[in-house]
Amino acid sequence: MKRLKIVSVLTVLALLAWAFAGPGEKYFDIAKSLDIFATLFKEVNAYYVDDVNPKKLVETGINGMLDQLDPYTDYIPEEDLEAFSIQTTGQYAGVGALIGIVNKKTVITNPYMGFPAQRGGLRVGDEIIAVNGQNVQGKPTSEVSALLKGKPNTEVVMEVKRLGEKAPLSFKLTREKIKIANITYFDMIDAELGYIKLDEFTPGAAKEVEAAVSDLKKRGAKKLILDLRDNLGGSLYEAVNIVNLFIPKGKEVVSTKGKVEEWNKTYSTLNNPLDTEIPLAVLTSGSSASASEIVAGSLQDYDRAVLVGQKTFGKGLVQTTRQLAYNAQLKVTTAKYYIPSGRCIQSIDYEHRKSDGTVSKFPDSLKREFKTKGGRKVYDGAGLDPDVAVEATRFSSAVVELVGSGLVFEYATKYCSEHPNPASMKSFRLTDQEYQKFMTWMAEQKFTHATELDQKADELIASAKREKYYDELQSQFNELKTRISQNKNTALTRNKPELVHLLEQEIAFHYQLAKGQAEVMLDRDPEVAQARNVLADAGGYRKILSAN
Repeated sequence: MKRLKIVSVLTVLALLAWAFAGPGEKYFDIAKSLDIFATLFKEVNAYYVDDVNPKKLVETGINGMLDQLDPYTDYIPEEDLEAFSIQTTGQYAGVGALIGIVNKKTVITNPYMGFPAQRGGLRVGDEIIAVNGQNVQGKPTSEVSALLKGKPNTEVVMEVKRLGEKAPLSFKLTREKIKIANITYFDMIDAELGYIKLDEFTPGAAKEVEAAVSDLKKRGAKKLILDLRDNLGGSLYEAVNIVNLFIPKGKEVVSTKGKVEEWNKTYSTLNNPLDTEIPLAVLTSGSSASASEIVAGSLQDYDRAVLVGQKTFGKGLVQTTRQLAYNAQLKVTTAKYYIPSGRCIQSIDYEHRKSDGTVSKFPDSLKREFKTKGGRKVYDGAGLDPDVAVEATRFSSAVVELVGSGLVFEYATKYCSEHPNPASMKSFRLTDQEYQKFMTWMAEQKFTHATELDQKADELIASAKREKYYDELQSQFNELKTRISQNKNTALTRNKPELVHLLEQEIAFHYQLAKGQAEVMLDRDPEVAQARNVLADAGGYRKILSAN
C-alpha cells in the first residue's frame, strides 16, 4: 500500500511535468523543478535511515512551498474538507455548540441560541465528560467535536459537570442542521438609533442585515450603526449585497484583477436598495478584513457612511478554491480587489520578501491618493482609514495573560452558578465587594504572569554577568526584582477598571450569550459612543462626508 502511494505521487508529478512542458524558460524551470522533487522524494523514501510517511512528507513540502506566498493560499487535504466547508458556509449537522479547552477541561464556550444544545439546557462553562457513554476527558476538542456531529435527526447523549451540581447531568439531544447566524445581535440603542453587530459573511448575511434594518426601521430607527469590528470577512457576494442595501442599483461595488484576465470581474449592485438616505455609521477595527473592508470601503467611497474606529486590517486579496486530485483542494489567491474609488487596500506586500523571509507593509511613499464620489481624499495600500478615529483599547500584559489563562471565564462560570437569577444585563454591574471576592479567589488560584519588566530585568542581569558587573550590582538587581514582584502583586488592583468590564462582559455572555454581552457593554463602548455623537449631529455628519 505504501509503495502504491509513492508510485501515485510520482505519477502525478510526472504528469504535471509533462503538462507544463513547452516553450519558454519559465515552463522549463517548472518541469525541471517537478522532476527534481520527484527524484528527491524517491531517493529519500528508498535510502533514509528511518521509515518515512509519504503523505506527511509531501504535505510538509506543499505547505513549505505555499508559505512562500501569502497566508491565505492553503492546501486542504480531503480529511479537512468538512472543517473548511463549515468555515465558509457556516453550516453543519450537530448540536450547535462551540467547545474549547479551559484549564485542561473541555467546556461549552458558546451554545448557539435556538439550537439543540441551548434549547436542551446546556450552559456556557459546562464541562463535557462523556458523549454517548464514551469518556472524553483529556481528549482533543477535534475528537469531541467529531462525536457531537452526525446526521440530522440522530440522537446524542452528553454528560456534563456543572459547577454547583453534585452529580453529573445528562442531556439527550437530537442533532439537526446548524446554520450559524451572521448577525449576533441587533436592537435599538435609543428611540431613534438602531445597532447591528455583523460577525460573519457566510451565505445569507445580506438577507439577515436586510431583515434587521427593516425591523429596526419599523421600531423607529432613523439612524443606524453597522458594527464590523473584528469581522474577518467571508463571501464577496454577501458583501456586495449588503452594500446594495444602502446604495442605488447599477453602482460598482468592487472589481477583481489578477493574472487570468478572463477571471477579472466587476461586481455591481443588482437590486433596488432598501434605504439610500438613513444616516449610517460603520464601526471598524484592526481586525476588520476582506469582505468587511469591501462593505466599509465602498460605503466610504460613495460618501454613504461615516467610518468610526481604527484603521482596518488591509486584506485586498481574493481567493478561489480549485479542485485537486484525490478530493483535495487548493485555496489560492488569484486576484486583488479594488473598491469604487479605484484603490486596493491590501497593506502587506507578500510579493517582495526580505532576505529572512519576512514581509513588510507597503511604505507610505508608495501610497497613492484617490477621491471618493464627493471628492474626499482617501489612500490605498494600508487598509481603510476611519473618518473618525477612536484609539483602540489597550490592555496591560497582566490583563492579557489573565484572560488567556481562562480564569476570567472560570470565575464567570462560578459567579453564574452562585447567582442563578440574573438582573437585566443593561443594568448589570459588579460591585466593589464582588470584585474583592474575585481578587480573593484569584489569590487562591496562585496566578502568575510574566511582564515586559521581568524580561528587561533578566536581560539586564544577563548583560551585567557578561560584562563582569553583576557582583557589585547584585544588591540593586535584587531590589529591582523585588519591586517588580511587588508591582505584579498589585496587578488586580491597578487594572481594576478594565478587569471589571471584562468580567461583566464574560458573566453577561454566560447568562444570555451575545445578547447579554452586547447589552452590558453598549452604553460604555467608546466606538459606539463616538458613532452616537456623530449621528446625533446632522450638520457634523454631513460635514464629515463633504470634501470641503
